[in-house]
Amino acid sequence: GRQFFSAFLRPYCTPQRAMWAKEIATACRAVCRAAQATEFVRKASAVQAISKDDKSPVTVGDFSAQYIVNAELLKEFPDDPIVAEESSEFLRQETDEAKAVRDQILHAVRQVEPGATEEKVVDTVAKGNFGGGSKGRFWVLDPIDGTKGFLRNDQYAIALGLVCDGRVVLGVLACPNLPLDLAKPDGERGCVFFAQEKGGAFTFPLSDPSQPKPIKSSAAAETSDAVLLESVESGHTAHDISGTVMKDLGSSKPPVRMDSQAKYAALARGDGSVYLRMPRPGVRYEEKIWDHAAGVIVIEEAGGKVTDIDGKPLDFSQGRTLKLNEGVVGSNSKFHAAIIESVRKSRAAVPN
Repeated sequence: GRQFFSAFLRPYCTPQRAMWAKEIATACRAVCRAAQATEFVRKASAVQAISKDDKSPVTVGDFSAQYIVNAELLKEFPDDPIVAEESSEFLRQETDEAKAVRDQILHAVRQVEPGATEEKVVDTVAKGNFGGGSKGRFWVLDPIDGTKGFLRNDQYAIALGLVCDGRVVLGVLACPNLPLDLAKPDGERGCVFFAQEKGGAFTFPLSDPSQPKPIKSSAAAETSDAVLLESVESGHTAHDISGTVMKDLGSSKPPVRMDSQAKYAALARGDGSVYLRMPRPGVRYEEKIWDHAAGVIVIEEAGGKVTDIDGKPLDFSQGRTLKLNEGVVGSNSKFHAAIIESVRKSRAAVPN
């Protein structure tokens, strides 16, 4: 509950960090509650996906998590707008499919909030329709980042960030299926990561929020020791170009492939030292802000660095997309410039 999350953050909240204490506690509580619902959906039965207009999948888990997080935020910060990935348009339809999905969402949500009603769920999901921008503060939510990983019973993240005047000031990632130790895949799973501007990055097990621990990005100082984190889906990144980049850096270590911003979390705690999201030359795609906001600040506060493929900071002030940026490069910051140069050479060698 509220008191628990406020209490667990007391040791964390030094005077320097106190500015965002309520926001951090609320965000941590919201993603933990949402994770209860998404894990119920993931484990209960075969998860069915609905295709959106852009052909990407959405599930009962996405809508359930968006409802829970939006509801928590609106309780504590009723004047804050929210940029969330999912629209309520499908849920308002009177088709048999939409009715069945609404029933399943309500069943999942009531595992966390027994008194939830269908009308409240649909209306609250719809509160995530803000357009973003460069002024004021707003929350950025991806209720299930990595829906394809979620469908495969693999990695996914509930990603929540807060943007103020175009700058990400805090981020929280719940990764319900991520091992506490990547070297022990059969060990305990479920991690939460949080960070705030100039406050450092921390993690705690989803099963026990009482002991947040600081995290630091990889200490690897030589490019030959670099370990790449990249998407499972080749549609999200050009694996061949990423491979060329790593070869140019002198690293022969196999890549770690996982879905979602769990990659950001893994980079922040030192499981790898490079993250590449490589667009293919000639193909223009505007990244969505909810796919990166929370993860970027977690990496940066852990000592890493995130830019686009040209080395420019990601600009979250341009609405719901990163329209001024192309691709994403993350690192432990030790050899970021070398990665950017390798990316430039590798892309130049690929015919459009």
